[in-house]
Parts: sequence; C-alpha cells; structure tokens
Amino acid sequence: MKIRGIIFDCDGTLVDSERLAAQLLSQLLGEQDIVMTPADVLIRFRGVQFQSFVDGLRDIFPALSPGALTTGFRKRSLPLFEASLEPMPGAIEFVETLKIPACVASNGPRIKIETCLKAVGLYPAFENTIISAYEVQAWKPDPKIMLHAAERLGLPGNKCLVVEDSLSGVEAGLLAGCLVAGYGDTDFRKFSGQTNFHPCPDYNALDQLLGSVTG
Repeated sequence: MKIRGIIFDCDGTLVDSERLAAQLLSQLLGEQDIVMTPADVLIRFRGVQFQSFVDGLRDIFPALSPGALTTGFRKRSLPLFEASLEPMPGAIEFVETLKIPACVASNGPRIKIETCLKAVGLYPAFENTIISAYEVQAWKPDPKIMLHAAERLGLPGNKCLVVEDSLSGVEAGLLAGCLVAGYGDTDFRKFSGQTNFHPCPDYNALDQLLGSVTG
C-alpha cells in the first residue's frame, strides 16, 4: 500500500487535550454531586461523540443535568486549552518534517480543533485541511469522516494513513479502507492481525511506519 497522504486525529494524537478534558469533566460532574475520576471519564470519553458521552452518563446518573454539563464544558474547556495545552511528545517535529499532504479529522467542533492546534503552534500546518465531524455530520466510527478527509487531500482512502488514539477512530479508518496507525497507550488488541492496522506507541514508531509505506 503506497501512502500519499496522512490523516491525524487531534485530541490525544497531536495535542494532549483528552487528559485535560477528563479532569475538567470530572470536576463538572463533581459540581453536580456525581463522583467520577478523570481516569474513568477518559475511558468513556476518548474518541466518542460528546453527545453520546453525555447520553451514556445520563443513563447511569439519572440526576445528571446534561445541559449544565455540556454548557460548562464548552465554556470552560477552551480557556483551559489555551492556557495549559501541550503537544503530544514528538508531534510537532513529526508534522514539521512531513513530505506528504496532511489533514486533521476530529469528532470535535471546529472552534475546539482550531483552539487546540493554535495553542501548540500546529495550526498553520492544518489551517486549510481541518475536517470537523459537526460540519460533515459524521462521527467516528462512521467512516464518512475519513472519506471526507481523504477527499480534502485529493486522494482515495487506500492512499491515506490514519493516525488515531481511539478505538472508534481506528474503526473509522479501517472501514474507510485506509492504513491505520493505532497511536499511544490505548488497548488496540481487538485489531490485532488486521492487515491494515499497525500499533504505534509513539512518534518514533509512527515515523518508521510512514517511511516503510511511502518509499
């Protein structure tokens, strides 16, 4: 498979936003007298459409005010990202040395994606190639978001490498016919043995994979 473009997830892949978001959500839930640790929030939150995450919590905690949780998160998360967000280790160097076109495909709204990329200095690399699920009305694991991203790069799905840290993102990439790198410390064992899937715990491993499929 000769790769000609690369599609990045944003949260937890380019920027370390998921842990900050999980801490904030844990705090917001605590303000409604609901106890959930940041680690537990992250398990439910990672790679999931925000509304689906909230709906899932409401099933568990009937007293939850979903509107207050959503409003509080939207209001307080962007300033938090602007002030405290860090890039994932190696992400900036990797993006800066790319020799193939790249884009971002995220389940988040555009304002969140742009805020996160600007906070770590990566926005110029993706200014014209951001795909938000809210704009295409397709959330991972729906492969349509990946197909939209590939189209933005002017490529078919099977010429793209998708970099994802979530199970839903990996599934979306595979369903779109892309080569997929499972980035980070997520348990990706359910995809073991699939030809188009490669675990990449860090950007060094991702760099090696990319070199082997673009030569």
